[in-house]
Parts: sequence; C-alpha cells; structure tokens
Amino acid sequence: MTSSSSGDLMNERKRKRMVSNRESARRSRMRKQKHLYDMMSQVEQLKEENIKIITSINLATQNYATVEAENTVLRVQMMELNQRLHSLNDILSYINNNGTIFEDHNYPETFVNNPWNFMYQNQPIMASAHMLYHY
Repeated sequence: MTSSSSGDLMNERKRKRMVSNRESARRSRMRKQKHLYDMMSQVEQLKEENIKIITSINLATQNYATVEAENTVLRVQMMELNQRLHSLNDILSYINNNGTIFEDHNYPETFVNNPWNFMYQNQPIMASAHMLYHY
C-alpha cells in the first residue's frame, strides 16, 4: 500500500507540475502576443510620425526653393538698380562738373534737365521668379 500511495503521490505531483507548466506556457504565449501587439502598434505610430516629418521636410524644402528663387530675383533687380544708379550718378557728376552735356545738340531743355529721361528711359526690371524654375 505504501508503494501505491507513493505512486499516487508521484502521479499527483506530475499532474500538478504538468498543469503548472501548461499555465506558465499559456502566460508566456500571452506575454509574447502582447509584446508583439505593442511592437506593431509602435511601428504604426513611428510610420505615421515618419510621414509627418517627411511632409514637413518637403514643405520646408519647397519654401526654401521659393525663397531662394525670390532672393535671386531680388539680387538681379538690385544689380540692375545699382547699375542705373551708377549711370545716373555719372550723368549728374558730368553735368555738375562740365555744366551741360548737350552743347553741340539741340535737345529740349526738359529732356536734358531730367536724368530719368536719359539712357535707360522707362526700362522695366526684367527678372522674375519664373525665369529660375527648371522644368
């Protein structure tokens, strides 16, 4: 009877250990499943964040290109205006140093006295942002 009761006790321990192992394996699978779910959620969140960052970079790059084109136009316009100013200053300097520049010609007095009518009369500034775009 002792061997039978010790055998029953061993079987009971095996059964409890088997049940405990099964429960432990079930909890382990659940932890792995939760970890996988958490990681997949994080991947989706990072993908969305990545899309937002890429969109923001693209917008900033587009704005930079627009500003750069506008700056180039403004630089060209500034150079044109500086050239005009230089020419007008040369005219004024010549007039102030030599009296008049039209001694041998018969030009109307209003034309001679208005330097804006001389050289670059009503010349538009030709640079525009559309000139800088490459398609």
